[in-house]
Amino acid sequence: MAKKDEKNITSKYGAEQITVLEGLDPVRKRPGMYIGNTAEEGFHHLLWEVVDNGIDEAMAGFAKNIDIILRGDGSALVRDDGRGIPVEKHKQTKKSSLETVLTMLHAGGKFGEGGYKVSGGLHGVGVSVVNALSEWMRAEVRRDGKIYEQNYVRGKPKGAVKQIGKVSSSDPWQRGTEISFKPDPQVFTVKDFNMKAILDHFRQQAYLTRGVRIRITDEQARYSYQYYFEGGILSYIRQLTHKKESVSQPIYIEKTINDIQVEVAIQYTGDFSETILAFANNIHTTEGGMHVTGFRSALTRSINNIAVKSGYVKESDKLNGEDMREGLVAVISVKLPNPQFEGQTKAKLGNAEVRTVVEQVVGEGLEIYFEEHPKDAQKIIEKVSLAAKARMAARAARDAVIRKGVLEGLTLPGKLADCSESEPSKCELYIVEGDSAGGSAKQGRNRKFQAILPLRGKILNVERARLDKMLANQEIKNLIIAMGIGVGETMDMGKLRYHRIIIMTDADVDGAHIRTLLLTLFYRYFREIITGGHLYIAQPPLYRIQAGKEVVYAYSDAEKADVSSELLKETKNETLNIQRYKGLGEMNPPQLWETTMDPQNRVMLKVNIQDAEKASDIFETLMGDEVAPRKKFIQTHAKTVKNLDI
Repeated sequence: MAKKDEKNITSKYGAEQITVLEGLDPVRKRPGMYIGNTAEEGFHHLLWEVVDNGIDEAMAGFAKNIDIILRGDGSALVRDDGRGIPVEKHKQTKKSSLETVLTMLHAGGKFGEGGYKVSGGLHGVGVSVVNALSEWMRAEVRRDGKIYEQNYVRGKPKGAVKQIGKVSSSDPWQRGTEISFKPDPQVFTVKDFNMKAILDHFRQQAYLTRGVRIRITDEQARYSYQYYFEGGILSYIRQLTHKKESVSQPIYIEKTINDIQVEVAIQYTGDFSETILAFANNIHTTEGGMHVTGFRSALTRSINNIAVKSGYVKESDKLNGEDMREGLVAVISVKLPNPQFEGQTKAKLGNAEVRTVVEQVVGEGLEIYFEEHPKDAQKIIEKVSLAAKARMAARAARDAVIRKGVLEGLTLPGKLADCSESEPSKCELYIVEGDSAGGSAKQGRNRKFQAILPLRGKILNVERARLDKMLANQEIKNLIIAMGIGVGETMDMGKLRYHRIIIMTDADVDGAHIRTLLLTLFYRYFREIITGGHLYIAQPPLYRIQAGKEVVYAYSDAEKADVSSELLKETKNETLNIQRYKGLGEMNPPQLWETTMDPQNRVMLKVNIQDAEKASDIFETLMGDEVAPRKKFIQTHAKTVKNLDI
């Protein structure tokens, strides 16, 4: 939160703090340039932008409450108890400041001096874009005991800003801004808000803005959610690790230097993977940046210093950064006046000065913590020392895999039926369950661009294994050699031999288990394949339905019912022959090609990571050591399972 002296500096918020950069006209012509797309992501981006104004007020120390109300007609209302957008005439535009903010692109209190010291809104496109892309918008402002209103249609004001009343002394909302809007159906391909996406987004925002209360109400469903975390990111780290074995207590560090506020929460767990969530002005910097670089440097140096000082590690045998990452869960949040984001998605923080500040704050904080908590320090040192030994073993195992390939002239696994095409962008690798399905797939495929790799049995559960143990598994080793990119620190995505890697397993319990094991492998060790859009799941049909000479395939029970009904109407006197496929091996090669492998007919699911935190949590539940969370998950979802073959 802002300090008291900072609040005095920023409390002056009037027309002179509103700076105009450019007009609004291009937004409706090219909405994708401003909000990414006109599908679900862009649709929700409108809501994020409106709420960001309230979050900015909360970060500046002026708002404590934000209400979000979703209406049955596809509209939303957002209310905060901040200072309220200024309404007096702006000297540059000669219009009300409220109208200026809502009708001109990049006009607001975040560009000049004195409006906000810290803002997340700069990352976005402004509430004016929301106005431009809404069928209608209504703004209500409460300032100085008065209530003001203005209405808009597709970005155009219907009239001037006018006072509509005075604030009653009994009204819980004495000041602030209320924005109601309806995303324009002429612009967007979706019409309704996704409550799950909204809850996930604002839960994270509540963690990052300590002390703000965010209420979300769905009027149609008649329920409300409320988020309030007095502990801020310390509460966040506890939520992230609540299912994991703890190695240390959560470590919390917070300090402001040169107007850059640094908040860091750290906890070591028994996991083998690393989870770092980094934010700049509440914006999730998924690609990291200078704050992450500074954090990692400080962490490595601090743990090495205490390890050498305590006699656990010799000066000549210091541990490296990779050793520090095993089992690490960290949340890094920095707030600064002028963030500089890199890349098209603005997912990386580029401010060089942030690295120095974060390194100093984290270094000093860890030194104090380790001095005051020697037992936790010892447990962390033991954890990272064990990781170093495992890293050396993994390197030897990995080098053996690579060396084996080199000595044999990059010989591919014997079970791999490769394709003749050499251009990776045109090549596909099917990972198939068992020799029977592998045989059908090899015979049914297009040999020019489709390769087949059968797996024998179930691969190792890598959620419970380090890299050295993983590389001792022959099936995983075959897959790594076939893909060609290596593994671990030497992995090179530029050497990927197939740009479509397709998991093709049976539609039964064993097939689902193998698919989950493979997804766990890719998520933990080859995440770049997922984020690069290279991983798919094949969707073989569940039923073959024949009436006379006509054959139709159905991919679900609902589709089977529809198809059966249509065929009976068309053929009338014919009886239906319905075959349920329990395994890919039950299909002959032409059937497998026609239904599952032919690019003209097949149905495939692309694997993506919408929420890495949630994906990690699910893998931890399904594949981790703790039985109780997995049992609870199975009991909770058992009634929703269909087509369970045991």
